Amino acid sequence: MNANQTGKTFGLIGVAGYIAPRHIHAIKETGGNLCAALDKFDSVGILDRYFPEASFFLEPERFDRYLYKRQRQGNPLDFISICSPNYLHDAHIRMALRNGSDAICEKPLVLNPWNVDALEQLEQDTGQQIYNILQLRLHPAIVALKEKIEKESGKMYEVDLTYVTSRGKWYQESWKGDIAKSGGIATNIGIHFFDMLQWIFGGAQQSTVHLHQADRAAGFLQLKKARVRWFLSLNFDDIPQPARGNGFQTYRSVTVDGEEIEFSNGFTDLHTQSYQHILSGHGFGLDDARPSISMVHEIRNSQPQGLTGDSHPLLKQ
Repeated sequence: MNANQTGKTFGLIGVAGYIAPRHIHAIKETGGNLCAALDKFDSVGILDRYFPEASFFLEPERFDRYLYKRQRQGNPLDFISICSPNYLHDAHIRMALRNGSDAICEKPLVLNPWNVDALEQLEQDTGQQIYNILQLRLHPAIVALKEKIEKESGKMYEVDLTYVTSRGKWYQESWKGDIAKSGGIATNIGIHFFDMLQWIFGGAQQSTVHLHQADRAAGFLQLKKARVRWFLSLNFDDIPQPARGNGFQTYRSVTVDGEEIEFSNGFTDLHTQSYQHILSGHGFGLDDARPSISMVHEIRNSQPQGLTGDSHPLLKQ
């Protein structure tokens, strides 16, 4: 018998988006069956490669009716995977839980800390679970770093985070460029790093924003075990040489006490590992997601202070 006939059942919201293929692949690799998918766009030919029999919906109302009918028949989908724009995550998580399914949601889970509180109440009301994809917590190099830090007590580390991922003019015209919909650059491209740093070095005790623009942001974080200077950019010109000279479109760097943490490789199967983690009962839930959501909310609503002694080196050039 095919593994798909014995595995968990899934729905997917946002199947035409950038990140959806990783979720579709993860569902397939873990023996699941994608039964239905939703997207306002119909460029979803990827379904033919993995789940050609999946029902497809262009309108959320019809998708919701499909979920409701399955629940009424005593056969709700086990999981709804959510890959929609950031500002819709909260509503789509609610749709999943109301229809008897657990939710697996991309980062950021929601945009505001109080949204987490409301979802916690919904979990209690429905008995369903919400899981956030925090795949960097599963990366071998990051896990090794966390284990190393935990063995050393009383030390304060100096950390520099640099992430430049160049984007074209389309970015600011899309929902990603609308701070009300994406949460801005710190939320949209930075939240997985802020989650990783707090997971390794402990919670935030102080946050200062030095720069916050549509395409660039930088600041300083005092964590329990680390002082962190961070810089995020969508601008190709911010990629340092020689990476820029070699034509790289993305530059990612995390240094701890001046030592580079190499984690450029090993990303290929992290979504599949995340699904395996969830299916084994060890997924990351609301309490795991909350600290980074609170952090980026504070960054988004802080007044930039300009350059200080704690500013990231790239701001001083």
